[in-house]
Amino acid sequence: MTPDVDGLIRFYKSPLGRLTRQSIRQQVSELAGDVSGLRLLGLGFATPYLRGALKGAERVLAFMPARQGASSWPREGPSHTVLCDPLEMPLTDSSMDMVIVIHGFEHVVDPEDMMRELWRICAPNAQVIIVVPRRRGLWAGLDTNPFGYGQPYSRGQMDKLLRDHSFTPEVWRDGLFFPPIHSGPILRSARMIEKASKMFGPTFAGAMCVRAKKEQFPAVARRKRAEKALGAPELSPQTARVGF
Repeated sequence: MTPDVDGLIRFYKSPLGRLTRQSIRQQVSELAGDVSGLRLLGLGFATPYLRGALKGAERVLAFMPARQGASSWPREGPSHTVLCDPLEMPLTDSSMDMVIVIHGFEHVVDPEDMMRELWRICAPNAQVIIVVPRRRGLWAGLDTNPFGYGQPYSRGQMDKLLRDHSFTPEVWRDGLFFPPIHSGPILRSARMIEKASKMFGPTFAGAMCVRAKKEQFPAVARRKRAEKALGAPELSPQTARVGF
């Protein structure tokens, strides 16, 4: 099940959503570093984390999957949003310097095809930053938040997915240590819980962030989609028989 764009917008406008954005944005900003002059793509629902790049980057695009739906972004100025198939993006080869994927990998039917497409659109030595729900994390187990939908990942699974498709993981980060509960006392204590829980390592983390670099050697070739032939039915439709 994929959350729609209206639900994602409502979540990020809520108190829990604002805390989520602060926690993940800190990790993404540290992983991205200086984006001045870069061609940057946000894939999935990454717009809550892209505003800081609007002034420095050469260009910023926000691609949203058709199953999710799209919303105009940013509020001011022309829209940077494109509604598309994340497995067949309308970009030329080697056109992006950095890709940030949030609310993306956990919802695609074939993550390997998505990795192949990322390799195609990334320029040599380009970087990808991926945020996914952490397997066995509390956020993945509750559907009160967008990270509670789709396929969560372990670090080993994401590491293998990246390396199998010519991306080398460079830095790993964890986030969302506070519970995804819409409760006043919990929300007021979220920052304190976040700091305290980090001392225990990734055990209590709800999301996993990784920055990886595209390697020069070719990725695994994309599989060709089989065309479905619509043949004429051999039998005419009949009324169902009623039991005696």
